[in-house]
Amino acid sequence: MENQYITLEQWRTLITVVDTGGYAQAAEVLHKSQSSVTYAVQKIESLLGVKAFEIQGRKAMLTPTGQFLYRRAKALLEESSSLERAARRLSAGWEAEIRIAAEMIFPTWLLLGCLEKLGLESPHTRIELVESVLEGTTEALLTGKVDLAIANRVPPGFLGAQLMRLRFIPVASPGHPLHALGREVTMEDLHAHRQLVIRESGSRRDTRVASLEAPQRWTVSHIATSIEAIKMGFGFAWFSEEKILNELRDGSLKPLPMENGGERFTDLYLVFADVDSAGPGTRRLAEIIREAVETECMRYQDL
Repeated sequence: MENQYITLEQWRTLITVVDTGGYAQAAEVLHKSQSSVTYAVQKIESLLGVKAFEIQGRKAMLTPTGQFLYRRAKALLEESSSLERAARRLSAGWEAEIRIAAEMIFPTWLLLGCLEKLGLESPHTRIELVESVLEGTTEALLTGKVDLAIANRVPPGFLGAQLMRLRFIPVASPGHPLHALGREVTMEDLHAHRQLVIRESGSRRDTRVASLEAPQRWTVSHIATSIEAIKMGFGFAWFSEEKILNELRDGSLKPLPMENGGERFTDLYLVFADVDSAGPGTRRLAEIIREAVETECMRYQDL
């Protein structure tokens, strides 16, 4: 008994029994006989001297000890998978593909420049870019869909560092009625007009995105749609200055002269999905993004 250990495959079998709801279902998923699935679970119980399941009616239910084993076994398998991914990346050199999620408010011109620089250094590395909003970025990290993220916060359990602070200003087209008031714009004035808002991209998104709760509101899925709608005079919105540089310069969008400034600020963070298993390509892209923010953004502060 002292030299016998529970294998990862046995732990995986236990997890599958719980996730699928029974031994027969687990056997089908694992492509094993039901007897071998039962034996694997019994082996765990025998080696540990515990009972993972108890019979209630016709169903096998997890005991409190079984619930503990299930949670820890899942963590163990996730860690094992992470270790294997890291080893494969290290053995293969630069990754064949890098997946990055970026908040839509991050300057597109800056991000594309970073991706191009990485492409020149590693032409064969594919890039998958997920343009996300708020909880959509967090969800991409939590579900393992991306290797790196530019997010509005660092989720618990992840490592990240502040990347930049964005200044948001309220804008409308030059011909919008808010610009014809001939005075400073108040919050009451804004309530009388349509606001354009970007919808969160996560599956558990909160539709009550940052807004004035204006009675007139359009919620769209992409910032480009919102910018175009504002340029066409369909309402007002808050945008980061870096996101609408061209529109501010050519005059198609004009800042609203708010009574108390009306500016807002949002911090963005560069977050690794798993810093320990991050490959050299992912680390290099993170370095490129940090360098670009430090050097390029300063050139666009004065509009």
